[in-house]
Amino acid sequence: MSWKNRPTTAEGWVRRADEVAAVLAADAVHRDRANRTPYAEVRLLKDSGLVTLLGPVEHGGGGQSWSTAYRVTRAVAAGDGSIGQLLGYHYLWAWAVRLVGTPEQIAAVEELYTTNDHFFGGAVNPRDHDLVITDEGDDLVYNGRKSFSTGSKVSDLTVLEGVIEGTDKHVFAIVPSQQDGIVFNDDWDNLGQRLTESGSVEIRGVRVPWESAAGYVDKQFQPLTYNTLNLPTIQLVFANFYLGIAQGALRYATSYTTEKTRPWPYGGDNKQHASEEFHILDTYGDLQAKLWAAESLVDRAGAAIEELLHAERESVTPEQRGEVAVLVAAAKQRIIETGLEIGNRIFEVTGARATASSVGLDIYWRNLRTHSLHDPVAYKRVEVGRYALLGELPEPTWYT
Repeated sequence: MSWKNRPTTAEGWVRRADEVAAVLAADAVHRDRANRTPYAEVRLLKDSGLVTLLGPVEHGGGGQSWSTAYRVTRAVAAGDGSIGQLLGYHYLWAWAVRLVGTPEQIAAVEELYTTNDHFFGGAVNPRDHDLVITDEGDDLVYNGRKSFSTGSKVSDLTVLEGVIEGTDKHVFAIVPSQQDGIVFNDDWDNLGQRLTESGSVEIRGVRVPWESAAGYVDKQFQPLTYNTLNLPTIQLVFANFYLGIAQGALRYATSYTTEKTRPWPYGGDNKQHASEEFHILDTYGDLQAKLWAAESLVDRAGAAIEELLHAERESVTPEQRGEVAVLVAAAKQRIIETGLEIGNRIFEVTGARATASSVGLDIYWRNLRTHSLHDPVAYKRVEVGRYALLGELPEPTWYT
């Protein structure tokens, strides 16, 4: 499919995402089983314009807000959870320069990625050792290894993060993905989210000029609370593609039930169609209500964080940041529980034949289960519990 014009409204962009999702859904199961690098899928994201959704209008971008980016991520994930994750991560990494960069760096990076339809990946897994940065005067040199680098081989730009040797200075930098010093390993073969290219990466002598060290002026960084919005922002990216996966699962299951599920002939109150059976109607009603509730909470969190992400950076307070982080934690825990329940219980209302590998209903549970282990959801419940019981706001961490 080709698109000649780019949407100009939020609703137009969501419709575009729905069109992309329909293309992806058509062979999502086949592509998942094949587990090939998703070059064509990322090309689709670029051709549709979704990659530049947050980019400046003056450079050909959509100029949209984060609420739209979240809805678009969700829509794409309903068609293919892996590609929804890739797109959501791209939006976060494309915004990273706004989170920590100088005005000059923001202008340069946004022009670069928007005019060239560049796609972002990131090698910033905080559970690994930090990349070691050597200060060589005019340049910083990155070395080390990261267990995960989502987007890896399909990315044009990669976000690196490390610590300058002998200091506690963390430095983010955006570098070209295709260079000798970045070696992506083909070792991502997990239960779900199989097309996210999330394998490990070796960083070997990647040089970055000091002027490209995000947020540094004269080798000094001036911290703002706004800098710490990266974590609630990406945690809500997670919640939105979880929500999209759950929506896709329920949508596919309802279609299967109405078209293929056979009614049970031994229940005493036999029906002509499975869609008329009491237990099936009861299950779908329960799952749909829970999904609507989760969606409302995710949207509420999205509206709250959007106000901060699009505010003047100096105006964001620790209290505002903490309130949003709690709301995001609540949304994330709720959609994980609801999504996993949907991924499991749809088999009860589709029937034994729906377990055939060709049907592919397993893909939804596998995708959500795999990524929802990114960080323990129990800690999200505790964050909300501390706020509800003690009035405590979470402090910024690599996972909060």
